[in-house]
Amino acid sequence: MSDKIVKGLNITKEFNGVAVVKNIDFWVKKNQFLTILGPSGCGKTTTLRMIAGFEIPTSGKLYFEGQEITNTPPYLRPINTVFQKYALFPHMNIYENIAFGLRIKKLPEKEIALKISKMLELVNLRGFEKRSVASLSGGQQQRIAIARALVNEPKVLLLDEPLGALDLKLRKEMQIELKNMQKELGITFVYVTHDQEEALTMSDKIIIMNHGEIQQIGSPTDIYNEPENAFVADFIGESNIFKGTMNRDRYVTFANRGFDCVDFGFAPNAPVDVVIRPEDVRLVAPSAGLLTGTVKSVVFKGVHYEMLVNEGDRVWMVHSTTMVPEGDEVGIWLTPDDIHIMDQEV
Repeated sequence: MSDKIVKGLNITKEFNGVAVVKNIDFWVKKNQFLTILGPSGCGKTTTLRMIAGFEIPTSGKLYFEGQEITNTPPYLRPINTVFQKYALFPHMNIYENIAFGLRIKKLPEKEIALKISKMLELVNLRGFEKRSVASLSGGQQQRIAIARALVNEPKVLLLDEPLGALDLKLRKEMQIELKNMQKELGITFVYVTHDQEEALTMSDKIIIMNHGEIQQIGSPTDIYNEPENAFVADFIGESNIFKGTMNRDRYVTFANRGFDCVDFGFAPNAPVDVVIRPEDVRLVAPSAGLLTGTVKSVVFKGVHYEMLVNEGDRVWMVHSTTMVPEGDEVGIWLTPDDIHIMDQEV
């Protein structure tokens, strides 16, 4: 039996004749934490809503555990959704909010009480049963929304930017908590966000979308270290992207000189985009550098300094824990592993 719990084939969704999701294929494995990542308007939330059943694809098919569910209504899918706006019932206390779906299923009160107790313990809110929704902080409300979804024991939990309303510190804490919940429960999570750091922190696999199309699918490490195009390289973290020529396997020319690299399989003298992450650029003495430049600006970012270096007609972004003063001449040093090559976008 396939380990792919959700699968979409040739999925397109149009609104008023305009395609917002364009002929995409994707799949989610059981017990996986998959994140759909992209800028506003890229089609990620529409894709999530089609998995949930709130939107029907204009064309293509959706499958759940091998069975087609393209036109199956949401209430018949073993899938629950947590939204950015938690949609808790303000007139009900915490217990009744979590019990809502279980009461619809007409479960016995003893079973409901047991399930709610386990859920509140899972989200670290035991003893909050009688509290009102209005008395909770944003982070606590988010936990209750997750508990209400999880208590129904869905096979897949969909989360649409659920941390977007939280402050930075709480958001980072909840990222870790959500990942731990997912591991403990063994439930498949499909998570939508525009926050790159959030995706890299939490995910087993990431789907990056732009303009309704999938740009890349892969692990956080693969997507960060081996972006498939300039959009991915620029969207996931900071990047230096320069035009170059792939003279031959493992040898590229850019910045008016040749460099050894680790990429291969390009046509001889193919035009390429060269991607170098700011943290991979080493600043050395001018005489020791492969290139030389002048520090244009220095900004302290908390864990590192961000420096812009003018080199010829190029500007390099450099992240380092060692600060070099503005105006100093520096050498730029790279190793072959620091240089990533992509087909040049037309």
